[in-house]
Amino acid sequence: MNPRISMITLGVADIKRSIKFYSDIGFPKLDFPGENVAFFTLNGTWLGLYGRDALAEDATVAAAGSGFRGVSVSHNVASEAEVDAVIAEMLAAGATLTKPAQKVFWGGYSGYVADPDGHLWEIAHNPFMWVGPEDVA
Repeated sequence: MNPRISMITLGVADIKRSIKFYSDIGFPKLDFPGENVAFFTLNGTWLGLYGRDALAEDATVAAAGSGFRGVSVSHNVASEAEVDAVIAEMLAAGATLTKPAQKVFWGGYSGYVADPDGHLWEIAHNPFMWVGPEDVA
């Protein structure tokens, strides 16, 4: 297997609300037919949005679920100031702060927000490793 993540798909309750949220924070939406799914181009991968019930049905699992889902999506940036700026941008677009940005045990700086459906995003600066768009193959 050639390890990589081709796409992350989030199950959402309201596709229009989620499209607006991700568009408002600058994710470039792909022109794709249909109103029940959306795709955004990221550097080296894609983000998909699909109805939560439909995504569960496709995976043949129950759609019920709440609280911590056992996963977060991380967005790494070049500085602590950029962490604060990205979190502020996401909050302005409708995210909820779950952990304010702060120095963390592993030597970096990070905070967490939840998108309108509760999907956790860690916004982090790792001073030991920076992966920017120019580093993604």
